[in-house]
Amino acid sequence: MSTGSRFMRGKIGRDNPLFSMTRVTIETAFYGNNVVPVFSPSEAYKLAKSSPGTIVTDLPVYRPEKIGLESNSKVLLFNDGAVTGRCASARRIIGEPGVNEAEYGAKIREAIYNTRRQKMYHAQAYIGLDRDFMVKAHLLVPETHENLIYNWLLNFQPINEFYSEMYESSQRCENEGDIFVFSNPDWQHPDHPLGLSFFDPEHNCAAILGMRYFGEFKKGTLTLAWGCANRQGFAACHGGQKRYNLKDRKFVVGFFGLSGSGKSTLTHAKHGEKYDVTVLHDDAFVISSSDGSSVALEPSYFDKTSDYPLRSEDNKFLLSVQNVGATQDDEGRVVIVTEDIRNGNGRAIKSKLWSPNRVDKFAEPVDAIIWLMKDPSIPPVIKVKDPVLASAMGATLATKRTSAERLAPGVDPDALVIEPYANPFRTYPLSDDFNRYLELFARRNIECYIFNTGHFGQTKVPKELTLQILESIVENRAEFASWEPFQELEVMDIDGFQPDLSDEDYRKLVRDRLVDRLNFLRSREVERGGFDRVPQEAAESISSLIDRLR
Repeated sequence: MSTGSRFMRGKIGRDNPLFSMTRVTIETAFYGNNVVPVFSPSEAYKLAKSSPGTIVTDLPVYRPEKIGLESNSKVLLFNDGAVTGRCASARRIIGEPGVNEAEYGAKIREAIYNTRRQKMYHAQAYIGLDRDFMVKAHLLVPETHENLIYNWLLNFQPINEFYSEMYESSQRCENEGDIFVFSNPDWQHPDHPLGLSFFDPEHNCAAILGMRYFGEFKKGTLTLAWGCANRQGFAACHGGQKRYNLKDRKFVVGFFGLSGSGKSTLTHAKHGEKYDVTVLHDDAFVISSSDGSSVALEPSYFDKTSDYPLRSEDNKFLLSVQNVGATQDDEGRVVIVTEDIRNGNGRAIKSKLWSPNRVDKFAEPVDAIIWLMKDPSIPPVIKVKDPVLASAMGATLATKRTSAERLAPGVDPDALVIEPYANPFRTYPLSDDFNRYLELFARRNIECYIFNTGHFGQTKVPKELTLQILESIVENRAEFASWEPFQELEVMDIDGFQPDLSDEDYRKLVRDRLVDRLNFLRSREVERGGFDRVPQEAAESISSLIDRLR
């Protein structure tokens, strides 16, 4: 499918469903006489290289011609100020209670008006890398913020002849317009001290104001693409997916978790070259409800730098770097200082070449979905046998906050939180995701597992153990036993990680965490005006587990 950048059958006006106040306001800004198009990564590189504050390192870009850069391109470093993470509390979405489109429309019009004396850069890219799902997106950024344009074109698929032909040959979706994102990082407003990211998801447009962290632009664009995918019969996935090419079969598995949960580690794990592995992506993809196939949304990787010291082989594939330090090495070359010494959540965009066996689509249906959680009540692995409970556990995915988030004052960064399907970027009702995943588990017989990548009680679950468990599942030799009194759940016998429900303290911990999940689902019935209400069967599946622990 592809979006339609032209008006439906020539209709211009209120009878065109592509139009809304916000859509017309934002798209109009792209046609001003102060707007300059940026067509390619190489053009954006030259702009970013000369942008105030950019550090041109002496690290060469690996095989730059593969991504549309010139042969002498270097890794560019740009650092933000105090803010080095996303801010969920700054998001406003049309359709949510208390969000008045007219009020925010006036603020956006004023923000656009105040950029009229600035040069504005307009870039275009595709979100989705196969004709099964492709959305054209547009970004408008003011002069002096050229690194945002450059990073956006590196992160998504720049328009070229190959992908343009693919886009034009894909099935046109008449009810979807292109994505348009207007931004002004220098915007300030007393009502929005943390900035404003405003979304009109039904009309594929957004305004990102007073925010300069690149993650806001990456996830803001994906937010709209995922909403479009949901309307077109796909499950929106914030996670990683890989395929094990075994001698007798293929095994496709998806990992769903927030930043820091291990989804990138598990997606890219080479298992000591034990398997022939193909990677789809480690952050953003969609699964078709009709045939179970999957499509990657981005070619590159937006990865943390904390685990990659300067000499790490993985740094060979760096394209650009954000919010890390710089120094000179013993040869006088300007190099980066990673490991989050300067600040938390240092980031880099890595080339698609980082994963040598990378494809843009898995035609094979998914075999297993793994919810990655950090919940001390959960043993290292649980197998969920009931489809309703499998989707309900995804809807109540429990984890810890990460350094990728900018929290509002008073929010405890160490508290256990629930983030449905590990996707804080949803703009549509939660019930849509619940039903999409339930359909995958029930109709397509996809297996469901929960991996605890945090602590079980006070004991940290080692990464090596998680990988061993994954290998046993892939090789079809994992042994699970019923976790009484739960017929729907099975556990693995692992030394030092026995989920003993005869222990009263542990039994209470499990019950309390299940009650947290139940209370979360019930709270969806009233919060946001019931926008995220899920079918009653979700709460009933968890309530049934609680009843057996009384």
